[in-house]
Amino acid sequence: MIDWLRPGDPFPPVAAALTHPNGLLAASGDLSVDRLIDAYRRGIFPWYAEGEPVLWWCPDPRMVLFTDEFRVARSLRKKLRAVARSDAWRVTCDAAFETVMRACAAPRP
Repeated sequence: MIDWLRPGDPFPPVAAALTHPNGLLAASGDLSVDRLIDAYRRGIFPWYAEGEPVLWWCPDPRMVLFTDEFRVARSLRKKLRAVARSDAWRVTCDAAFETVMRACAAPRP
């Protein structure tokens, strides 16, 4: 059994996620920006079909990148330097949240 989250309810601990299906944690009708940011910070993501409740997932194993422990390999460092010098690339952070979310939700061929 999973929790139904009302607006303002906190996510349950990720350890409470189901093993079958792997990682199903909760459901809600809330896909607000605040809810989504809170989810992503906890390693939780939404996956659902249009017109159905939002299902929140946190499968095991999942990738969590701890930036303070991340070490850049020499080959990646070389590539990053090349990218930084190129006009073909631009790296931003939190610059177009709504645009990115809409693009992710858009139908694909």
